[in-house]
Amino acid sequence: MQFTINRDALLKPLQMVSGAIERRHTLPILSNVLLEVSEAALSLTGTDLEVELVATTDALTVQSPGLITVPAKKLLDICRSLPEGSDIRVQLQGDNCVLTCGKTKFTLSTLSASEYPNLESWQGEVDIQLTRMQLRKLLDDTAFSMANQDVRYYLNGLLFEVDNGAVKAVATDGHRLALSGVELPGLMAQQKQIIIPRKGVMEVMRLLASDEQLVTLSLGQNHIRLTDSNYVFSSKLIDGRFPDYRRVLPRNSTKLVTAHRSVLKDACTRASILSNEKYRGVRFTLSNGELQIVANNPEHEQAEEIIEVEYQGDNLEIGFNVGYLLDVLNTLATDLVLLHLNDANSSALVEGVGNVGASYVVMPMRL
Repeated sequence: MQFTINRDALLKPLQMVSGAIERRHTLPILSNVLLEVSEAALSLTGTDLEVELVATTDALTVQSPGLITVPAKKLLDICRSLPEGSDIRVQLQGDNCVLTCGKTKFTLSTLSASEYPNLESWQGEVDIQLTRMQLRKLLDDTAFSMANQDVRYYLNGLLFEVDNGAVKAVATDGHRLALSGVELPGLMAQQKQIIIPRKGVMEVMRLLASDEQLVTLSLGQNHIRLTDSNYVFSSKLIDGRFPDYRRVLPRNSTKLVTAHRSVLKDACTRASILSNEKYRGVRFTLSNGELQIVANNPEHEQAEEIIEVEYQGDNLEIGFNVGYLLDVLNTLATDLVLLHLNDANSSALVEGVGNVGASYVVMPMRL
């Protein structure tokens, strides 16, 4: 195996696949990247047995094809350290991979490509085409609500649902829920539900650009695959049953509150300074045209904020985890937010006025 490639042309796909590679692993080969050189292209593959990322580039000159695995972090560090725009010659010499750049030479150990694990081949049951921007919005709107290392393993991921012309992403940790959807009329007859693990979601968010170029999602029984123009990302799915999110969405709310998002966010941020560090509780007291936000802590310190809101109705007192509210307010990009409330024991539904498709549910707290 021998090829010559520009340092910048190698660095970009190498950075892509490195995110899928675990630094500390019991199998040494899993800290390696697979280099596969054909007559006209170089493919780089990284995996941790849960997710797999294959990035390709054809900006190289191939002297002889072949395949081998080399330590991913060391190769990445070498590429970063070399001058921009320089050319690197890569060749296999015995059991070593030799990189030459000008008068600089590195000799890396290798492991056989035949030992490198690949995710088993599988067929997609539902294929979806959508823009990078649409997919990115679905994930950006919801990913923050995923659980992290919860014993209810099915919450440590994101529900991805195809249902009669719409694609929805849903995440919950049991205390709050985020829902976002996009209409794709070409999927009218399709129905499918899968749970993408947390690492898979984070990797896709790291990889996705924000533009209108189309990408393809293939949903299988146990896997999901994202095909972009210069990489293919695959992930195993979480085998579990996601809670029925439709039952959690509050209906027929009797109290509607409209507030300026930035004003409410700033008030919550200030109040949170003196909230209980563990429970982060704040008390909302609503009266006509006014919202009072109060936070207390065990040191008997108190923060109080009063802001103007659009609200007509009976007085209401309700408690929330201020961190959950701030996550929603930081995610929404609209000028106004609408809170749907019923009573002190019922969940709140939060939406951005004019933000079609995204809804958030926050459970109340007893204070």
